[in-house]
Amino acid sequence: MSEAPAENLFDLSGQTALVTGASRGLGQYLARALARAGADLILTSRSNADIAPFAEEIRAMGRSVHTLDLDVRERESIEDFGAAVHDFSPQVHILVNNAGCNVRKPALEVTWEDWNLVLDTNLRGSFFVAQQIARGMARHGYGRIVNIGSVTSVAGYAGIGPYCASRGGIRQLTMSLADDWGHYGITVNCLAPGWFRTAQNQILYDDPEWVEYLTDRIPLKRPGQPNDLDGAVVFLASEASRYVTGQMLLVDGGISTGAVRATRRASAAPGAQQ
Repeated sequence: MSEAPAENLFDLSGQTALVTGASRGLGQYLARALARAGADLILTSRSNADIAPFAEEIRAMGRSVHTLDLDVRERESIEDFGAAVHDFSPQVHILVNNAGCNVRKPALEVTWEDWNLVLDTNLRGSFFVAQQIARGMARHGYGRIVNIGSVTSVAGYAGIGPYCASRGGIRQLTMSLADDWGHYGITVNCLAPGWFRTAQNQILYDDPEWVEYLTDRIPLKRPGQPNDLDGAVVFLASEASRYVTGQMLLVDGGISTGAVRATRRASAAPGAQQ
């Protein structure tokens, strides 16, 4: 693509963005942001029925929308999806690799099935979806791939071992693919949200004491709001990030810094107030 003037660096008009796992939560937040920036959308979910109401919302914004069934855990589903995309879309400019899941259990209770579900969805699925879409991007000499990581890409939390492993893997995968596909004109980056309320973690937000504990650990003193991700995903999807690849952008209110916890430990230490 030709170099955009500075005032148009974040304009996605005329581009097609594909967002996986767009039937709820972060997938919808991210898709809305790309549509507001001008992109037409391809939205995937395991069931077209689940995503139909959201697709109508995006069409009401004046954007073109296609919906596709995709189960990122299944090889045949990914291969069929790849063929369908290339059949009806001349070019996918942007991929947001968002589909994911989680299992909350103490590590001693995690089963083989739990592990495979989370890793197959979050890590293996992300790779093979990216592979399918990158083939077309390579032919056109342009692409923006945004893998969705998490603050757990850099920090471990009890009770979600497989999820932490998968998100750490996404960070490494992002760097590998950036190195592999850069010569095709494809950038690959990782957007890593902190604590945002989603269907996966609603059970935590239903506990006021947990919310208070979480908020106390975040330097900006609040969990993430949906539009906190808008600027970051548009940046990584646009010409504004044309020389950025293999990187992880944390949007987490600062919780990954550990500053609040470290300060409190220091202030509680013997002699700290002297």
